[in-house]
Amino acid sequence: MEGIKVVEFTHMVMGPSIGLMLGDLGADVIKVEPEGGDHTRRLLGSGAGYFPMFNRNKRSVCLDLKGEQGNAEARRLIDEADVMIENFRPGALAKLGLGPENFTESNPRLIYCSAKGFLTGPYENRTALDEVAQMMGGLAYMTGPPGRPLRAGASVIDVTGGMFGVIGILAALERRHRTDKGGEVKCSLFETTAFLVGQHIAQKAVTGTTAPPMPARISAWAVYDVFETSNQDEQLFVGVVSDPQWVAFCEVMGLEDLAADPTLAVNNERVRQREHILPVIRELFGRMTRDELVGRLESIGLPYAPIMRPDDLLEDQHLLASGGFVEVTLDDGSRAKLPALPLEIDGKRMGLRHDLPRAENSNGIDFN
Repeated sequence: MEGIKVVEFTHMVMGPSIGLMLGDLGADVIKVEPEGGDHTRRLLGSGAGYFPMFNRNKRSVCLDLKGEQGNAEARRLIDEADVMIENFRPGALAKLGLGPENFTESNPRLIYCSAKGFLTGPYENRTALDEVAQMMGGLAYMTGPPGRPLRAGASVIDVTGGMFGVIGILAALERRHRTDKGGEVKCSLFETTAFLVGQHIAQKAVTGTTAPPMPARISAWAVYDVFETSNQDEQLFVGVVSDPQWVAFCEVMGLEDLAADPTLAVNNERVRQREHILPVIRELFGRMTRDELVGRLESIGLPYAPIMRPDDLLEDQHLLASGGFVEVTLDDGSRAKLPALPLEIDGKRMGLRHDLPRAENSNGIDFN
């Protein structure tokens, strides 16, 4: 996306993630922050990682959008941009004269992307957050056990909603190649959540029964679960998802009795006998180390996964070998490795062109 100029009026996660993806792909992204810097820079707790994760490969300028000079500078940046991104409350930028209708004549090729809680409809003026969307969109219900709705363990709706924003921007750019006209793109949290739980809505249509939360679901496979091993805190997920895999699994694990049982030869029959199969497997796995189990499962190409913490990934041999991290400089001068965009183009990963912008040094940059 080299040659595409993006101006970003965003904070938190959803909006910045759009700019991050475009910036990683080569666009020139200019982040407009309020005087003193984006408030996301100073979040604590679970928000402490928002700014460093979602703001690399951007340049930055601090502007007072309510002041005459700052507002004029913002207008100039938008007039010179190919893409504008914003994720403030509905109508906030329009009140400052920075809405999409303000640039139809001065920059008719502009693609104006708004990242909101909801698309057009009865809810469009509501305030929303990732967690709000997960709760009202059915995802929290599906994630937690019955009666205990639980948000997913990452800002999955913010980031996925941002991905749909990027998809819309790319489609609008492609249309501009043919028409030479820009347009408006709108992505949202709530509708993104609805799309993600669509498989469960479809399940109801097919089966006639409401999908139970994932922890209480009836799995499509008998062996598809997290197992304890002989070492504490070394859990392992294992999935046996075909009849040939079942045969190979029983052979490598020494489960000859289960392999010889004709009533277990077909997957659906094994699902019906999960209560008979799983105790045998849990007892076996409980006597083995995770490394030993992984060695056997790897030898037959079975799906498995050790249960890891996010920071454990910094030592993951695959991510380290494949360029899975980019290194950025934090405010205190320390360096942090953070996940790269999960893409390869022509066999190459997307790297770092601009380190995290520093708010106090942002004014005076030549953005031409």
